[in-house]
Parts: sequence; structure tokens; C-alpha cells
Amino acid sequence: MTAAPPAVADEHQLAPRPVFCVVGHAYRDRGVAADACRGTFTFAGETVALGPTPDWIGAQLPADREWRIEWTKFYFGLDLAHAYTETGDAAYLEAWQRLVASYLRQVGPGEGVEDTADVAARRVQNWVYAWAAFAAAPGFPGLRADFARDLLASIGETTAYIRENLTAERNHRTLELYALMIVALALPALDRDGELLAFAMAELHANLLADVRADGVHREQSTHYHCIVLRSFLGARENARRFGLAFPEGYDEHLSRACEFAMHCHRPDGTIAALGDSDSGRYADVLELAADLLDREDLRWAATAGTAGTAPVRRYVSFSSGGYHLQRSGWGGGGTPFKDERYLIFDCGPLGDGGHGHYDLLNVEIAAGGAPLIADPGRYVYSEEEPNWRHWFKGTPAHNTVTVDGLDQTAYRRSAPRGPVAHGRLLHRLREPGLDVLWGEAHSPRYDVVHRRRVVFVAGEYWLIEDRLLAAGPHRFDLRFHLTPAAWEHTTLGALNGQHVARAPGLALVIEGGETSTLEAGWYAPVYGHKLPAPTVSVIAESTATTFVTLVAPLAADQSVPAMRIHRDTHHTRVEVIGSAHRDLVSWTADSADLHRDSA
Repeated sequence: MTAAPPAVADEHQLAPRPVFCVVGHAYRDRGVAADACRGTFTFAGETVALGPTPDWIGAQLPADREWRIEWTKFYFGLDLAHAYTETGDAAYLEAWQRLVASYLRQVGPGEGVEDTADVAARRVQNWVYAWAAFAAAPGFPGLRADFARDLLASIGETTAYIRENLTAERNHRTLELYALMIVALALPALDRDGELLAFAMAELHANLLADVRADGVHREQSTHYHCIVLRSFLGARENARRFGLAFPEGYDEHLSRACEFAMHCHRPDGTIAALGDSDSGRYADVLELAADLLDREDLRWAATAGTAGTAPVRRYVSFSSGGYHLQRSGWGGGGTPFKDERYLIFDCGPLGDGGHGHYDLLNVEIAAGGAPLIADPGRYVYSEEEPNWRHWFKGTPAHNTVTVDGLDQTAYRRSAPRGPVAHGRLLHRLREPGLDVLWGEAHSPRYDVVHRRRVVFVAGEYWLIEDRLLAAGPHRFDLRFHLTPAAWEHTTLGALNGQHVARAPGLALVIEGGETSTLEAGWYAPVYGHKLPAPTVSVIAESTATTFVTLVAPLAADQSVPAMRIHRDTHHTRVEVIGSAHRDLVSWTADSADLHRDSA
């Protein structure tokens, strides 16, 4: 049974109150607005001409269902409103009214092909945002009276539908509750007794506590969804501030923890590490808003690449519940520009609740010199149309870890897994002068191999990565490092002194272990629906047990590849790294209890 919609005010009370639009800065594209006037829309890299009054149900759309979902969220309305505000051209206002009115005539709440509560919530939120932006523009004549009444009635009915069909948990619930809050604040005629607003705020607080772990990491294990959800929680906090409202005690404290992870998962170039279902987006706006709301000058420093605020204190950070561990050479200053700092994120945590986690245990991302060097390829699409790119981007071979027998660590499903899943843990984190060591372990239900990876950050300059794989019988082990599109056609791979040596722009990889190495064609997806060619370094060993040791050395174009020599006995591994200006000897024991570095 669907709840009755709130009563509708008369047409003289239809202007929404101004609300803070947390995504307004991202939708100011005059080209998108001009296309919308013509009825042309682009999502996920595909452009479709649907006419000034589209068929919202029966139009022939791209096979990827995400195209229809994004189309019916009406984000382009914000571009239209911004274009109208800048130009005063009534064509943009007329286009928005025509498009929304055609939707209202054809589709009721929940009646669309992909019209789940979360999609309806984004649509309602964007209708309110756009309407408020049009209303605030100089010379705004008002909406057509009949359209305004229909729009308000539809927002009321859709709000009731969303509330009746709230998702039980996770990111969809967050955005649904946020939309309810925006409706209640902007259109009080739809919430005369304030009950909707009180409900939305109380449930947003509960959702924050339930979905963000104690260490600040969102339970879905996706850096992208972490930042998207955080944006809604911060938007709610800012709107509460503007309307003189307060969330329950504990909201800001938990919000601050989530902001802490968002800060640390940003690479020095200002993009996020693309772990799980993620794009390599930029969320400086999220960090800067958080800095204002929470009085966190370290967040402002990260948001502005060190031009304002105060530098964060911590460079070596662990988020134990989420399983993410970070190494950073610095936050700018001391002669090194902010963007040029060295950076690594190591993933040995849970797969995550829902279906947005990837099969990427012991995966790393590495950046230096103002760009990512070893990168997670991202998510690309959710569609399983052949050749099933969803599987490729989610699968273990698409990550910077070791694949066993060509299998994913967890049996593939497009969404949440069924049956047992792989699990990992951090065994130790150790610090010595000039060294930070992460040591993690991964187990899969699909094979009997134990994978242990040791990541050694040496002098804030380069990394040594040791992969030990132990099993009762023979297996095929494939160590992979995915490079970025900048390395496409500019990467070489060869052999020197029995080692595999790859040279790419800004990077050298020297790998000992494995019988064969190849340079494969891979992919990198910076945003949903777009993929670019990128090379992958693959080294293969076939045995019962094997060990790979990899030197990851960020290098300028004129620097030569360092030499790496490895000495082992029963208990110790000693790695000698000889560069043009230094010689390091780094040693560790099998259990990492003894760690040492000599430099000359």
C-alpha cells in the first residue's frame, strides 16, 4: 500500500525555498543545456537524439540500463538552469518545463522502466534543485501555472513513493533520505507538520552510523561510492546549518571520520584511487565543504593541494576495519610540490557489502611525479553485454595483485556474491627509520594457495613488493601490474640478469621470479562508460610455491633503471638496490619481526 501524497498548495505558494545544491558546480555545461533543448542526451559515452518531447517509456535506448537510469534522473536540468541564469534566454527555461512536463504526462512514480526508489529520489532532488535555481535567476517570470501545480503534485506523490519504498540500507538509502530532506526544506507545503523533515534527518543520522565503519570507511568498499555518499551527508549537514537545524549528537564526529578516509584516498594529483566500483574522480569540493563545516584545516589543505589550510600530520595511515593502508612521502613543502609526492594504497580488507567491491585482495595503487603510475583500471560499465566488460573490470586479473590459475579470488557475479568469498587481513605494519612495511595475507575459497604480500616503502622514494605464494600442489601464478594510458605505446619490457625489467614514463619495474613475462593490452576507465587502452605487465610462474620481488621505482625521463640484487637464506631476505646516487640494503625476516635498512 502506498502512502497518500501530502496536500498540494495553491499556485501562489509554488516557489521553492532556496536550498544548498551540493552538486551544482558539476552541472554548468552550456553544451549539455543546448543539447537538452534539442532533445539530445549523452550518457556513458553514447549520444542519442530523442526529440524535444521524448518517449520516456518506449524510446530505443542503449543496451546498458545505466543509460536510462542517468537520463531519467534529470541532472541536465541543472545545466539548463545555469545556462538560463547566465544568459536569461527563455529557451532554456522552456526546454526544462517541456521535458519535465512530458515526463509527468507519461510516467507516474515507480512506473518507469528502471524507476526504483533511488532513481526517483535523484530525479525529485534534481527537479527541486533546478526549480530553485530557475527561481533565483534575475527576471524569472515564474513557471507556467498549470505546470507548477502538476510538478508540485508529482513531487509530493513521488516523495510518498520514495518513503514507502525506502531501500533498507547502504548508499541508495542515503540518497533517498537526502532527497526527502531536500523536498521538506525546499517545499514546506509538502511537509506542513515537519514530520517528513524530522524523519529524514533522524534516519540520515542512523544511516551514517550504520554504513560508515568506526574507522571511517564506507561498508561497500568503493572509494567512489564512499565519496558520493559523503557528499550527501555533507549536503545534509550544510542545509541543516542554513536552516538553523541540528543533527543528533555524534553525527559530526562520525562524519569527520568518513572525511578522513576521503582525504587519504585522494592521490597527490587530486584524483581518488579507483578501488571497487569506482571512477578516478575529483572530490576537492567535498573536502572543502567538510573543512568549512567541521573546522578541519587539514581537509582544506588536501582540497586545495596545499595552497590553504594546514598540512595533515599523518603520512602512514591504516584504516583497519576497511582494510586500506596508505603510504605517502609528504603533503607538499620541503622542496617537493604537493602533486609530486609518492603515494601508495594497499587493499587487504573485506569484499564489502552489496555488489560494488572487486576481487582485488592485496591490490595496490601507486602514484608519483604528479600522476598515477600503477592504477586500478576502474569499473567501466555495469552491463554484462558481451564481451562482459563488467566481469573483466571486476575480476582479479584486472588488479595489481597475483591471479592463481586464471581464477577470480571470489566466484564472479555482477552484483553481490553468493557463497563463500575471499578474505584478507593485515598481518603487521612496521616502521623503522626510512622504512614503512605493510604485510598482508589473502585466502580464497577457490584454491588452496596462501598469498602473502609485503610492501616496503624505502626512504619515501621507492617500493619493494614481495609476493609469496604457498600451496600443496602446482599452480599457475600471474603477477600483474596495470599501467595507465600515458604508458600506452611508451612501455618496454625485457630481461636483464635473469630479471624482468619494464620501463614506462615516470616508472621502472624490476621483477625477480617467474619464468616468462609479457606486455599485454589492458584498459583503464577514468569515468563510467569510457575506457582507454593501457599496458599491463604480466609475469608468470608455474610451481607449488613461488616468490616474486618487485622494485617499483618512480624515475625521471633521464634517470637510469636501478639495479636490484636479492640474497636469501633460511630466515632472511636481503635486497640491494643500486641507483645512480645511492645504494640501499633492505632486509627482513620471513615473519617481518626483524627489519633493517642500510644506505650509502
